[in-house]
Amino acid sequence: MIQVLLFARLRDELGTGTVNLEIPSPARVRDVRAALCQQFPQHRALLAEGKALVAINQNLTNDEQASVSERDEVALFPPMTGG
Repeated sequence: MIQVLLFARLRDELGTGTVNLEIPSPARVRDVRAALCQQFPQHRALLAEGKALVAINQNLTNDEQASVSERDEVALFPPMTGG
């Protein structure tokens, strides 16, 4: 099981701050996205690559092939804007 932390708008829209995914470990970031989209199909657009930033062990990554295991902290953030 891989635990995913959700922040800001993602947490609000999905109605939870934590999602436990029953996917084989190790997995890839794209597998995590796919599992989240399957569990929350109405929020597919929010979870898509380029829409939700991914951090593994508090390091942002753009690599959809990055490996994720049960021991890793996986977090998703909506895109951030500043002013």
